[in-house]
Amino acid sequence: MKTKTIAIIGAGFCGSVLAMHLLRTPTVAPLKILLISRPGAMARGVAYGTRRSSHVLNVPAGRMSALTDNDDSFYEYAKGLNPDFTPASFVQRQLYGDYLEALLNDASHNAVQGNELCSVTGEVLEVLPRKESDGARVLMKNGDHFDVERVVLSIGSCARQRPPTTKESRTFYEDSRYIHDPWQAEALARIEKNSPVFLIGSGLTMLDVVLDLRDRGHQGMIHAVSRRGLPPQPHRVLSSHPHYDGQLSQHMLNHCTTRHYLRAVRNAIKLQTLEGGDWRDVIGGLRSTTPQLWHALPILERQRFLRHVRPYWDTHRHRCAPQAGARLQAEIDKGSLKLFAARVTGYESNSEGVSVHVRRRRAKNEEKIRVCAVINCTTPAFDLRQLDDPLLESLRTGGLLKPDALGTGMEIAPSGALVDSEGAESRWLYYVGPFLQARDWEATAVPELREYVKRMADTLTTVLHVGDPQI
Repeated sequence: MKTKTIAIIGAGFCGSVLAMHLLRTPTVAPLKILLISRPGAMARGVAYGTRRSSHVLNVPAGRMSALTDNDDSFYEYAKGLNPDFTPASFVQRQLYGDYLEALLNDASHNAVQGNELCSVTGEVLEVLPRKESDGARVLMKNGDHFDVERVVLSIGSCARQRPPTTKESRTFYEDSRYIHDPWQAEALARIEKNSPVFLIGSGLTMLDVVLDLRDRGHQGMIHAVSRRGLPPQPHRVLSSHPHYDGQLSQHMLNHCTTRHYLRAVRNAIKLQTLEGGDWRDVIGGLRSTTPQLWHALPILERQRFLRHVRPYWDTHRHRCAPQAGARLQAEIDKGSLKLFAARVTGYESNSEGVSVHVRRRRAKNEEKIRVCAVINCTTPAFDLRQLDDPLLESLRTGGLLKPDALGTGMEIAPSGALVDSEGAESRWLYYVGPFLQARDWEATAVPELREYVKRMADTLTTVLHVGDPQI
């Protein structure tokens, strides 16, 4: 039979694992899988491209298997390199990138007969539907193009959120002492050893930047500010999987409002603490039912959650490794990191440095903090209106992609197909990755994403051979 081609745009976790599934799945017609990635990101993406040993996974090794049919896949890989690793170890993110690369290479070399992987390095500018037949044409920045039957977007958001903007701050954001993306290669290299720095944001990116600076020998004062000043919460070190009580979710679903959800969780944590337990088990118990809880909230309640609760949810749900949390607390305790709740109101810069104007939460007066560099550590941007991405912009303006109502991603059907501007499901364009948070909210960590990827692989193999995209 004629070979059918699938283009996967984005070769981080989701794109790479999707390619693995497709390569090893017996199919009626041979499959050619185009795995398209920007330079240096094949099988790694941004998350696992770091080379810093202090940048470790935020989930223990025993729960980081990329494969749904082998829960110990990553742990066995890691233990083969270091016998001291246990399922509870939080290992280097670089090692996880090595693991994904090894899995992809193995899947390519041992693909079922007829299936093949073609790695493509470059940037996709447009994806256009083919008029003469079902499928699309993928247009590359270098002028190349590919005709394919199906396209899967597996991109995450690499863009940082824009910091608070005033007329004066817009001018400063063009200054060389402002670092918009700390993940750019050697972005932190020019910061001098004893220079004070200012970090916008207090979450996991802030933690990564603090550790990166210190590992480079930086000894200057670090100021970190966010609207609520919430630092990442650390995981515990556990020798066995914790026990979760599923009754809380059912109680929350009895009255689907943000206020009720919040009260129910707070009461459960209070009871858990009184009984000698840990609040992490309450949050962990909601993990499997988070999409159901999210779907049950009316749109106005979702807005309330995003406005009032999301920062607290993020810091308690998306925790850091214990060793990273301990280093952060040590910085705070010795006063070398000052973390506080405030908002930036402006900047003054000259040849000697930058004065950052901030107003602390509930304070009337501004204060100035003198630093030599300002680093944007805000969370990734998922609002399509904030993203400077040619591909997503062309899909949006062409009506092939519809931003979700809350500015948290895009409209995605239960099948994984993108919903267009008219509300119709695409017959050839799909998505799998963290933008699924707009639909299901819980879609950013490997234990959830691997399930989404497996379902996407099953969908693709079905629609290509049955011809019915509505499954």
